[in-house]
Amino acid sequence: MPKSLYKDICDKLRFSKLYETYAQSLSNILFYKYGERLNPADKVQEAFIKLWENCAKIAPEAAKTYLYTTANNLMLNAVKHQKVVLKYQQVKPKDYTNESPEFVLRKKEFLKRFERVLSQLKEEERVAFLLNKVDGKTHKEVAEILGITKKVAEHRIYGALNKLKDELEELNRK
Repeated sequence: MPKSLYKDICDKLRFSKLYETYAQSLSNILFYKYGERLNPADKVQEAFIKLWENCAKIAPEAAKTYLYTTANNLMLNAVKHQKVVLKYQQVKPKDYTNESPEFVLRKKEFLKRFERVLSQLKEEERVAFLLNKVDGKTHKEVAEILGITKKVAEHRIYGALNKLKDELEELNRK
């Protein structure tokens, strides 16, 4: 990140550049870790609001860490709240489609198995894999986002892919 962003994060222009640099990546990481239901983009916005409110108290070089920690904590709080809410309400998704019933059933079964295997991956493998395969980040970009080396990122991505292939025969078709 350019050093100019670190001079004073209370400056509106620098703050907006900080937002442009980290918002999408942070939103994607939260999405991959926690899913869409808890609105990761909203938590990113809240984290940036908290950063702005506390910009004079936060060392500029700590801004990225502050954002990632705050957003993650907001998501964890939402997860706790969601557990309470789900005890008292049944969420029924819309269930209509133009696809054949057989296709819909196979698709649902595959997605359940895929989600199960994804959830069994180590968190670091799952996040690296999803950043690469879903978000289209290169191995180098994944490494930078996660603060690891490119080799470690590659190892995590290919490790996750191999585990998925071992469990899901549909991924081995050519």
